[in-house]
Amino acid sequence: MFKFPEIVEIPLAQGIDKIMDWLLVYLDGFFDFIGMIILKVVMAFENLFLFLPWFVIILLVGLAGWKLIRSLKTGILFMILMLIIGTFGYWELSMRTLALVISSVVFALLIGLPMGIQMARSDRTERILKPILDGMQTMPSFVYLIPALMFFGMGKVPAMFATIIYAVPPVIRLTNVGIRTVDVEAVEAAKAFGATPRQILFDVQLPLAKPSIMVGINQTTMMALAMVVIGSMIGAKGLGMEVLLAISRIEVGRGFEAGISIVFLAIIIDRITHSFSESREKDSK
Repeated sequence: MFKFPEIVEIPLAQGIDKIMDWLLVYLDGFFDFIGMIILKVVMAFENLFLFLPWFVIILLVGLAGWKLIRSLKTGILFMILMLIIGTFGYWELSMRTLALVISSVVFALLIGLPMGIQMARSDRTERILKPILDGMQTMPSFVYLIPALMFFGMGKVPAMFATIIYAVPPVIRLTNVGIRTVDVEAVEAAKAFGATPRQILFDVQLPLAKPSIMVGINQTTMMALAMVVIGSMIGAKGLGMEVLLAISRIEVGRGFEAGISIVFLAIIIDRITHSFSESREKDSK
């Protein structure tokens, strides 16, 4: 009596499995093409970061902290944090992790910004995408590894694919919010002067929505960094792999060094990306 009736059952799992089987059979070439593009982009960033001397990257990071955040102390702090990562022996792995994060963010922005713009321009699109984005953000991150493995196997590509899907919702949401909260009078004034919808978007709405969009990019970047660590479970080499090995071997020190290196990278990336959302306000003062 207190047991849920077994006759009432929704075969959702079976339906999803059939869809995945169909995709693997009929769209195999498409996923191979997507995987090739993803791999080329991530390898381009990885080769660049590993080609540049370590001291050049440290100087560039320090310069970014100084010029973008407008604080010499912050620039020096960033350089110290990067030096500490190097002293742990994780310089190469941190560069691989950084390449995965930047590549994932590039693809997330290519997908998310147009979707956010379309979402802001169409109430129907917003009603459709909102529950989908809610589901994407509340879905456990490990779930994204399953289809990524099925489509692309093991390695960097499935890790990036899962990271892109996991990290793209914030930039879509905040692009939509930023454009929708632009002053209506500014848009009406542009229309009164004969501006086309394209001119209104690029010359009025996007510039005024820039702080909100940059916050979305910041959140997407941080989520990408978190997911890249989880992606080490399916073969993405980087700092996440070191954490995973430390867990499997119960090496506390090794895990702490890899973990604190990820924290240092997160601090640097967060402050640099967050500075873009603050630059407009500082310039206007």
